[in-house]
Amino acid sequence: MAQQTQEHRAPDFRAWHVTQKGDKSYWNKVGAAWSHKDAKGFTLQLETLPIGGRIVLRQPLDDGEQSQADAGRA
Repeated sequence: MAQQTQEHRAPDFRAWHVTQKGDKSYWNKVGAAWSHKDAKGFTLQLETLPIGGRIVLRQPLDDGEQSQADAGRA
């Protein structure tokens, strides 16, 4: 059985499940997305399948920015 090699690279986008409660938004990380080599689509990998709300794709932030941004996302 031949072993398949898989290219491992950082995702182009993070997938967030966003719900609204009054004036406050709650962001939960649910997956990631990678662009196709031909730049005509994306592969979306979800770790969980949220019900309700919406899924938002955002570019990952640098490590320093990530900790500040996560402070407002629960």
